[in-house]
Amino acid sequence: MTDKILFVDDEPAVLDGYKRMLRREFEVDTAVCGQQGLAEISNHGPYAVVISDMRMPEMNGAQFLSQVRQTAPDTVRMLLTGYSDMDAAMSAVNEGNIFRFLTKPCEKDLLGKAITAGLMQYRLVTAEKDLLENTLMGSIKVLTDVLSAVSPEAFGRSMRITRCMRHLVAKFGLSSPWRFEAAAMLSQLGCVTLDPDIIRQAYLRTDQTPGERARFEEHAKIARDLLISIPRLEPIAWMISQQFSHETPKDAPEVPALPTDAMVFGAKLLRLAVAFDDLKMQGVSEESAISRLRHRSNEFGEELVSALEDMKPDGGKMEPRKVSTTKLSAGMVLLQEIRTKTGMVVVAKGQEVTHALLIKLANFSRAGTIEKEIMALVPA
Repeated sequence: MTDKILFVDDEPAVLDGYKRMLRREFEVDTAVCGQQGLAEISNHGPYAVVISDMRMPEMNGAQFLSQVRQTAPDTVRMLLTGYSDMDAAMSAVNEGNIFRFLTKPCEKDLLGKAITAGLMQYRLVTAEKDLLENTLMGSIKVLTDVLSAVSPEAFGRSMRITRCMRHLVAKFGLSSPWRFEAAAMLSQLGCVTLDPDIIRQAYLRTDQTPGERARFEEHAKIARDLLISIPRLEPIAWMISQQFSHETPKDAPEVPALPTDAMVFGAKLLRLAVAFDDLKMQGVSEESAISRLRHRSNEFGEELVSALEDMKPDGGKMEPRKVSTTKLSAGMVLLQEIRTKTGMVVVAKGQEVTHALLIKLANFSRAGTIEKEIMALVPA
């Protein structure tokens, strides 16, 4: 897809001039004010480069580009200004992180070179971002595979919480959704340090002393300590550490990877997903669980709880069937625990079958230590 350029100016004749001047080299869209520019970005973005005039009514160029930075942080921002606006332009560059400012009138060659430089910067940033996110998600996948091997119950729960988080993130249209999903996937990572009996009792809320419950809840801070030193995972580590807080702090540590308000909101979503799964593990229906969570309005609020109402049930177009453990395939969902003949849990109920899990089950099956058939959700 061709990278697009957006010009914003309150004079339609000027915008028409830019389109005629640059149409052979770039794909250009226009907007006649800041509000229309934001609407264009929302409805027809992403834009690689946004170029705005400084002097516009209601919202000047610096204010507009500051909002662009919040809604589309990867977009390269440029400001067009007259000589009389030079002080304001310099302030905008320093405060609004604007890539370049150009003086009016701007010759075609100079404008073309600036746009080309902006496109190169955009492609560099997005390529680095894709590489970084793919690398981090690969590392996160390794950590979840380790969790699956060490604590199947904790891994199964993390997958259920991730499903809930994925729904909430889509519902609220959050940017960088992988960060919030990663927080859910790694939310139970600290359980690798806990006794399996403490984990099981905590999940089912049975026979647990206050001291045992406190030790269980420490896993959130253990996960934070394990992840905090990994670059770009700092906000994920902080969100995980808040999953048992009765009230999410209004302020989060400032990190370059994610705005603090997004971190606070993500922590609240994770706490809601954890609380929702707590109730379901106790045998409460989804409808009753949502009703109970509404009574905890001080923690979550009506809007967040209501967002759970249209979450699709597990295994949308799938049906329950008894399957040989040697015939399981990736994407199926287990409807019962898989235990060894000595009672050790190998895989938790509700866990989605992955490639790593298939290798694990094949080893147990060859040793003859697990049941040969199991109930699972399979494609209908």
